[in-house]
Amino acid sequence: MDKLGPILRYIFDEGDYKYWIGNCHNLVDRTTSWGIQRYFVFGAFKLWEGNNALEYLARVVRVRGKTGGSEILFNVPVSAHLGNKTLFKSAKLMQQHDFNFLISGLTVYLISENFGRSTVFAFLNGSFVRAIERRLRELRPSPQRQSHRCALAVYSQERPTRHHVLPPLEHFSERIDVECGVLYIPAVENFPLVDGFFFMDSNPMTLVGLRMATAGGHHTTTSTVRQFTEYLAAYFNDREGLSQELSWEIIYVQHADE
Repeated sequence: MDKLGPILRYIFDEGDYKYWIGNCHNLVDRTTSWGIQRYFVFGAFKLWEGNNALEYLARVVRVRGKTGGSEILFNVPVSAHLGNKTLFKSAKLMQQHDFNFLISGLTVYLISENFGRSTVFAFLNGSFVRAIERRLRELRPSPQRQSHRCALAVYSQERPTRHHVLPPLEHFSERIDVECGVLYIPAVENFPLVDGFFFMDSNPMTLVGLRMATAGGHHTTTSTVRQFTEYLAAYFNDREGLSQELSWEIIYVQHADE
């Protein structure tokens, strides 16, 4: 059910399950720049008659309206597993303004449903960032270090407004320049330390990492930091010069139920 969603008739038979989940993955993998438009119904109240892909990839939920007792229907990914795959494909193929519009409709769902690493896409939504600025709290600092405000709260105008998906290193050929205001999303699921990150034009420049954390999952080890810096060196130009004057922060996003 974690992968397929609430489609019980395909869960209790192994053959049916493999056939259905295979179709789901093929639909996403084979999506083209033209075909990506079929995902525009996510986060909206539109009918999806004739959109065969959504028979595999979407479900309809009821959302309480703003007026008492009213309800509206809302299209969302059928599961976090397939939703993650669909969003990463959309991030690669959609124009930036189209993808930002898609995320604006799905932000509440990404947060409330504990959507895993795709939740970092919510940081492209200005309303979401402004809402969490007031709720960020610093983990208890060591006695040797004074408390300070989060860079995202101090330099809120520097929030990311576009994204860049970082492919696996085996498919990456040429380093890129660091750009502030860009949300970098690693395509690999086992990326060390963070699920996404961006740079802020502060003094010194600040790297803000984003981590979708479980309860108590705020541990950072020397080995994961080292692995992360090795990835940065592989992806970005002048990594050694940049690291000499770079401030680091990590924002942990934790589901309310945890």
